[in-house]
Amino acid sequence: MKVVPLMDRILVKRVQSLEKTAGGLFIPETAKEKPAQGVVLAVGDGKILDDGTRVPMIVAEGNTVMFGKYAGTEIKLSGEEHLILRESDILGIVED
Repeated sequence: MKVVPLMDRILVKRVQSLEKTAGGLFIPETAKEKPAQGVVLAVGDGKILDDGTRVPMIVAEGNTVMFGKYAGTEIKLSGEEHLILRESDILGIVED
């Protein structure tokens, strides 16, 4: 299934969280926090302003982004969890 986000929305897949700590202790599934980083899979066309002009998206497919803990809407695609966020929910782009 393919999802195309509309307007200023972005489809993000969360990066996997660590399975164990630096000391070698394994973290149980119930104690893990959901990661606040993800890879952008698809972006919309951009926001339309009141005067009808379209603002292009800053975020592009393939970017790794940071977002708020409770940002976006969780959806399941092909059995995997994804997020749909607005561009304004993105806190920053992670550069290597």
